[in-house]
Amino acid sequence: MQLFLLYETAAGYALFEREEYDEIGGELEQVQAAIADYERFATLLKMKAYQPFKTAEEALKNIFAISKGEVTETLQEFLESYLPKVKSKKKQKFQLGIADKIIGPQISEKTGYTTSTNETIREIFRGIRTHFNRFSKKITESDIKQAQLGLAHAFSRNKVQHDVNRQDKPIIQVIALIEQMDKNINTFAMRLKEWFSWHFPELAKIVTDNSIYAQLVHLIENRENINEALLPKLEEITLDEEKAKEIIEANNASMGQDISENDTAQIKMFSSRIVEMANYRTSLGEYLHNRMLNVAPNLSALIGDNVGAKLISQAGSLVNLAKYPASTIQILGAEKALFRSLKSGGNTPKYGIIYNSSFISRAGIKNKGKISRYIANKLAIAARFDQFALIPNTKMGEALKEQVEERLRFFASGDKPKTNRDVMASVLEELKADGLYATAEETAKEEADQSEEEEAPKKKSKKDKKEKKSKKSKKRKHSEMEEQDVEAKETSEKKKKKKKSKKAKVDDEE
Repeated sequence: MQLFLLYETAAGYALFEREEYDEIGGELEQVQAAIADYERFATLLKMKAYQPFKTAEEALKNIFAISKGEVTETLQEFLESYLPKVKSKKKQKFQLGIADKIIGPQISEKTGYTTSTNETIREIFRGIRTHFNRFSKKITESDIKQAQLGLAHAFSRNKVQHDVNRQDKPIIQVIALIEQMDKNINTFAMRLKEWFSWHFPELAKIVTDNSIYAQLVHLIENRENINEALLPKLEEITLDEEKAKEIIEANNASMGQDISENDTAQIKMFSSRIVEMANYRTSLGEYLHNRMLNVAPNLSALIGDNVGAKLISQAGSLVNLAKYPASTIQILGAEKALFRSLKSGGNTPKYGIIYNSSFISRAGIKNKGKISRYIANKLAIAARFDQFALIPNTKMGEALKEQVEERLRFFASGDKPKTNRDVMASVLEELKADGLYATAEETAKEEADQSEEEEAPKKKSKKDKKEKKSKKSKKRKHSEMEEQDVEAKETSEKKKKKKKSKKAKVDDEE
């Protein structure tokens, strides 16, 4: 049986041919022995056709289609133009070998050719990859490497930019930056309190918030500036009238020492930097909230922006977090304690990053392990919904959060919570009612309908072309028939004239 091999490269499509191929026979050892030597391998098969891609966009489009198991028009035209025509699959007298099984059904559906792949065919493809530049005289090894490099960059760039709003990498960077800024703000605020406390030590006891303290230092500058006229501004910063009055009273009986103008200027500059950092920290928090709503809305609704972002960062990506079981999510962030307990034989940790959530702090000491395990289960569900949902929404996360609240009430008072089946069913009904939920069968039907709608005008145009051709051919046939009739009439008239002339001659002779 004849064997054709479809080989996809970064530069184009190639079709190889082997005259005699026995699928049942032991050709595997023969192929493996011939791969090392090009001359021996070239006796097994030859290149029948090669079609390069015209542009980089065409190459990217085709490689994307192949990775998804789809057949493009370029590939379909290539196969139909170089493979023998087949009326039906049963009458196919050759085999079409492919490297990947995924694209096989699409090729048979689009072109009607049956495909096959086995260990021998895969070994032949390995040999083709090794010696491809020697088979093709049109393309060199450097051209193939350059095409592979360019296509790899374009493919990776397109994959990364596929959906900008659903990227989780910025979340990992932002949560790391927020943690670092929180440490820096705390360190700088502590330094500012120590520095300004030499001048006004009572202020640090009245105001404990670092950002508000830095704003007050920037406003006051020197203890001598505090008076009744400054009271409205103090109330605006502290958001508390009693604290503002307390600051003025503490200033009247302060035990702090005087400072120079140069020290005052440096303290004011340092406090302004802390205020700027605190403002930037709040803007980062808003940015993280918006990003989490786009990427992981259910995680954000269930456990909060910061804890959800830390889980994504610790897992490496939302995809990895969605793949983790609940037991791994429960101790995520407590790996050192886990391995320490495994070495020493002690108790394993009950929670990791999820300890920072408010649910565990609200639970009793006996129930902290139970509620952490329950939260981990819900987090696994929320992460999978966020990863695989086509339209981001928070309905599942809100329902899971309500389940955790019910479980906390059950631990506290014994009220029975709703069953998980009822909650999931109600949420899915809401999603279906809002048009946010679709099964795999429904999406496949929609894609099939869209493809039929797209192909309908093409079919119509083909039918129109055929009708036009048939009309033209009919007109031609009609005109030819008319010409033939005219010629027949002319010939008959000529014959009649000849007969008449003969009769006239005979009559004259008589």
